[in-house]
Amino acid sequence: MKRWGDRGLNIAHRGASLVAPPNTLAAFKMAAQLGADGIECDVHLSADGVPVVIHDFTVDATTDGSGRVCEMTVAELKRLDAGTSFSPAFAGERIPALEEVLEAVGESLLINIELKTTTLRDNGLERAVVSLLESYGPARQGRVLLSSFNPLSLRRVKRLSPHLPVGLLYAPDLPLPLRRAWLAPLVPHEARHPQHSMVTASYMSWARRHRYWVHTWTVNDADEMRRLLALGVEAIMTDVPDLLHTLLREHGLA
Repeated sequence: MKRWGDRGLNIAHRGASLVAPPNTLAAFKMAAQLGADGIECDVHLSADGVPVVIHDFTVDATTDGSGRVCEMTVAELKRLDAGTSFSPAFAGERIPALEEVLEAVGESLLINIELKTTTLRDNGLERAVVSLLESYGPARQGRVLLSSFNPLSLRRVKRLSPHLPVGLLYAPDLPLPLRRAWLAPLVPHEARHPQHSMVTASYMSWARRHRYWVHTWTVNDADEMRRLLALGVEAIMTDVPDLLHTLLREHGLA
């Protein structure tokens, strides 16, 4: 069974998000069928303190409702249809709670939980997620990694649970302090999650010297996948896990 730190991990971005509604149980289960080793999902905190899986800060783009996730209870969020806007075939698909995702695929897939928070203030998201993970045994916890663009969020995770692995997200279009990860020295972390265009041979040499795993995103082009695999990245996040699975087999990594 694959583990974080293994080379050539196939991580389905928001699940199999081209063939099922992103960030839904349907997408996560489909990812496994298409050869993914794990999934990436986005987590917010509902108004009543439950970690829920949805990408945006509002429900408008992916459901039949409107409003901010943080202002809706989990019961209100559960009443929304998160499938029809993707395809009528998925009518009735719901926004899952993180606990539902862990129960559905936590024993079969690695799970990269992206913590969706942009503020300096602690809103309780990290504590709620860590508390949920600690209700499981070490084996299940070992299949989870937490990531964020917000280094202070990862710092809060490490203060709550030092053994949980975390990954720092960054991209070339972010403000300079985030793009250059200036706060990274203040945040113990096992993984770097750069946007794929930032990954070069020199970058990989630097990451190896600092003993970071490199998990890059979001890669849907076969030639770019081959380039990154040749450089030795630990994980590629993709919307097409079936394509990446085929290429990993060519490299003897599937």
